[in-house]
Amino acid sequence: MNTRILLVDDHELVRRGIRSLLENQPDFQVCAEAADGRLAVELAQSLQPDVIVMDIALPGLNGIEATRQIRRHVRNAKVLALSLHESEHFASEAMSAGAQGYVFKSDAAQEVVEAVKAIRNGGCYLTRRLGPMAERLQPRRGSRRRTPRRGGMTRREIEVLQLLAEGHTNKSTGEQLGISIKTVETHRARLMKKLGLKSLAELVRYAVREHIVSEA
Repeated sequence: MNTRILLVDDHELVRRGIRSLLENQPDFQVCAEAADGRLAVELAQSLQPDVIVMDIALPGLNGIEATRQIRRHVRNAKVLALSLHESEHFASEAMSAGAQGYVFKSDAAQEVVEAVKAIRNGGCYLTRRLGPMAERLQPRRGSRRRTPRRGGMTRREIEVLQLLAEGHTNKSTGEQLGISIKTVETHRARLMKKLGLKSLAELVRYAVREHIVSEA
């Protein structure tokens, strides 16, 4: 039986390279690709893939939040997180969001096939260079990780925060999320109050510090 894979990365060349690696396996099929987190969530819900290979640094909706939403709505899907960030912090964030695996992009050529096979079969995979960190990051058998919200923010507030921090206007943010400018302004005001911030610049710095967006 084929393993159906959704491939998510905002760089076409990266997707092309990983797709080639995956489709060299006789039982792997890349059923769709996405370049942003919001489309990834939509495709995961409509296509019900077996495995999602997910970059964590995505525009519009980052891979951590996309993973949270996918794991909530597509419970059988397994998520393998890919990241440029070679640190325990990002691995912990991805696993807490519901990912079953984490691989450094620099090691993807050597590890992505093995990682997909491991999580497809119900296991967990953490990139080998995490070394001794890996054991404490792996979820205990039979346990479910909680996925706390940063700063008490709602899912929609995190989406609004990311778009504003990426430089979108209130109008553009509303259009992308399908909400009115007034609703965006309300979410923005609530974010400021919850986080104790006073300006858009402070919101941007918060989003970068919390890895909701990547630093330019």
